[in-house]
Amino acid sequence: MTRRDNVGPVCSLKFVTLLVALIPELLFLGAGVQLQDNGYDGLLIAINPQVSEDQNLIPNIKEMITEASFYLFNATKRRVFFRNIKLLIPTTWKANNYSKVKQELYEKANVIVTDWYGAHGDDPYTLQYRGCGKEGKYIHFTSNFLLNDDLTAGYGPRGRVFVHEWAHLRWGVFDEYNNEKPFYINGQNQIKVTRCSSDITGIFVCEKGPCPQENCIISKLFKEGCMFIYNSTQNATASIMFMQSLSSVVEFCNARTHNQEAPNLQNQMCSLRSAWDVITDSADFNHSFPMNGTGLPPPPVFSLIQAGDKVVCLVLDVSSKMEEADRLLRLKQAAEFYLMQIVEIHTFVGIVSFNSKGEIRAQLHQINSDDDRKLLVSHLPLTVSAEAQTSVCSGLKKGFEVVEKLNGKAHGSVMILVTSGGDEHIGNCLLTVLSSGSTIHSIALGSSVVEHLEELSHHTGGVKFFVPDKSNSNSMIDAFSRIPSGTGDIFQQRIQLESTGENVKPHHQLKNTVTVDNSVGNDTTFLVTWQTSGPPEIALVDPNGRKYYTSDFITNPALRTARLCIPGTAEPGLWTYTLNNTHHSLQALKVTVTSRASSSAMPPATVEVFVERDSPRFPHPVMIYANVRKGIYPILNATVTATIEPEAADPVVLKLFDDGAGADIIKNDGIYSRYFFSFAVNGSYSLKVHVSYPSSISGLAHSVPGNRAVYVPGYIVNGNIQMNAPRKSAGRHEEEQKWGFSRVSSGGSFSVLGVLAGPHPDVFPPCKIIDLEAVKVEEEVTLSWTAPGEDYDQGQANSYEIRMSQSLQKIQDDFNNAILVNISKLLSPQQAGTKEIFTFSPKLFTNGPDHQPDGETQESHRIYVAIRAIDKNSLKSAVSNIAQNRLLIYG
Repeated sequence: MTRRDNVGPVCSLKFVTLLVALIPELLFLGAGVQLQDNGYDGLLIAINPQVSEDQNLIPNIKEMITEASFYLFNATKRRVFFRNIKLLIPTTWKANNYSKVKQELYEKANVIVTDWYGAHGDDPYTLQYRGCGKEGKYIHFTSNFLLNDDLTAGYGPRGRVFVHEWAHLRWGVFDEYNNEKPFYINGQNQIKVTRCSSDITGIFVCEKGPCPQENCIISKLFKEGCMFIYNSTQNATASIMFMQSLSSVVEFCNARTHNQEAPNLQNQMCSLRSAWDVITDSADFNHSFPMNGTGLPPPPVFSLIQAGDKVVCLVLDVSSKMEEADRLLRLKQAAEFYLMQIVEIHTFVGIVSFNSKGEIRAQLHQINSDDDRKLLVSHLPLTVSAEAQTSVCSGLKKGFEVVEKLNGKAHGSVMILVTSGGDEHIGNCLLTVLSSGSTIHSIALGSSVVEHLEELSHHTGGVKFFVPDKSNSNSMIDAFSRIPSGTGDIFQQRIQLESTGENVKPHHQLKNTVTVDNSVGNDTTFLVTWQTSGPPEIALVDPNGRKYYTSDFITNPALRTARLCIPGTAEPGLWTYTLNNTHHSLQALKVTVTSRASSSAMPPATVEVFVERDSPRFPHPVMIYANVRKGIYPILNATVTATIEPEAADPVVLKLFDDGAGADIIKNDGIYSRYFFSFAVNGSYSLKVHVSYPSSISGLAHSVPGNRAVYVPGYIVNGNIQMNAPRKSAGRHEEEQKWGFSRVSSGGSFSVLGVLAGPHPDVFPPCKIIDLEAVKVEEEVTLSWTAPGEDYDQGQANSYEIRMSQSLQKIQDDFNNAILVNISKLLSPQQAGTKEIFTFSPKLFTNGPDHQPDGETQESHRIYVAIRAIDKNSLKSAVSNIAQNRLLIYG
């Protein structure tokens, strides 16, 4: 995107607005789910290619969404329903006159169906990586959940389960139950069940049957085997986020029915707000009104789509600007690697180049052998043109011409567009691109402003990349390695294990190790690239001591690449590589290592990188996320490092954390997060994440991440206990991780505007504290939280401000005038990420005439506590989540 002081963005906005007015459905192709006239359009459900074909799966999905639509419509007081649904059928299923995909990718799906089972068996869940009120990433179902009707006894009707998960995904509300804390003790020493609403009834059940609730507690610890079984017949109508399986439950908890005491994620993440309060505050509800009348909306319309032949066209800039900073050389190195190693077999590939005009260099050619790959490499451009002018539209027009020769349309094709910028007329073909049905992945080189380029990718569901003009940057190869396959089949995708580059002095070495773990190893490839003259001296040693030298590599002197493909399955363990610069000048040497899964029975560890804001204005930070998992299991205790490369400044290295503090909202969910705000310049920033996992640490989580629908163990029916079948637990077969693993993945690029030139005043406050907890210890309260930083989650804040109130509304709406807690005994804030603990006596604050409890006895006091941090320049963080407790205080 261009800087704000350029007229370009204004023109862009007018142009896009015109497109919306003329043909709005085009812009929705890459924009995800849209709400129009109370109906959701564009919901994408994708079936993983590993799921076996079953004739009942598609009808059951349709039935689930149809039931969910009517249930959701009533639960939201006639506000929203599902109108148009796309169901992406895997190519592993036989063709059945399905429509062809346009820009729909498995990686972009809102709902995924897999055969991967977690420790909790078939629990549906939603991956939420952002805070309260923010959208999640996807909903996950197992095929067994959708096919096995016996499971509805424990989960409830599938349509109701979908609405529970949809509220997680779309509106950012959280579960109102807590399997870890099914009971809690209130301030009057009474046992209460973690539920919402409190009107839902049932009985305590011990090992031998019903029992009084006092039998469930021994010295303030809950007795093992004790549970609360709910009556199957209820009068309570809430809540869907607690137990949607109850037939009486038809609405979300609201301000009247919400249980603020319950120790659940909804209270923790949303500062004791009800689910309905969060939902009605969403953009969906701010921009819609209840439908008139009393009738139901029409049932959803389903479109079944399936990818046809995979078609890719490289659209490559050859203008004279590509001569700068070895751009063309680096492009050819990355394109060769993509063609020889990354693009899947049987793919149709074409090549187009462009300056002011487009030129077809290779018509579509299907890859069936290495000879096909080599033939395509031979068609890569050898030199740049003398012309500086570029026309991206001309290049894309030729690209569409190439791909349309296969079946007359560009639907489902992929364009990999590489350009050095300088084209002010990309907007002229935006309408053509949107209507083509093709996905555009854009790779921008250097610091030239590229008008509308990011819009091409954004509106077609593609990924955008930025490659800085730095000789030791491996961003070009990282970009080509990161382009998604669109199928979701991680057993066929190439996984990047290593990506590094250094400027090596004459007669010095680049030496390092890379771990090949036992979940990968097939098609393992080592790629070495260099800058000038002949190759460096290469020495590669496998875990058994076998050595490979430069002569073992396939060398391409023109492209300055050397490639070694390890036959069979690479030996797991540490591989050591050494590159010796034998030349008399400084030389950029780079290494890339990729591999594929070693077995279809064991999913490999993967990392997916994304940012929350991809075009912020200074001083707002970017939140960087890395989802590290193995199958559906999150991987804990990994070392996750982000490298951010700006256009014209040194790279910034940032460690990401999965600690439930700062930018990371949930601890140990396998999503590592961090704020990034060290903006050096306006413009584009390239993002790459490296994950290393030492062999000495156990880190595969025992449960899948995300919020999930509760499985009810049983009900009280006509006074009798009727237990459901025990929930299936797949168990984990943890193979020995003798060597740990390493992974690398590009996160694409993001743009920043409004960065001030030169030194600027402190504009970064401490980050919001999101994990404040309050525990009663006799007549005192112990608070705990994770320390924020001087600037967001970095450094050390200057002081804290803790306030309390007996009125939730007062501390929510008027924190500044709540009671200030004396924290003179609390030492200065510790380094960001450190656990803080502070104990105080609320009795000193709860006897004043202005703070009598609302509707409670004078002896029973519910208190609400919140905190914020202050930096040395008096910038204050947002007020924390609200913690609460109840105390008994006598005269």
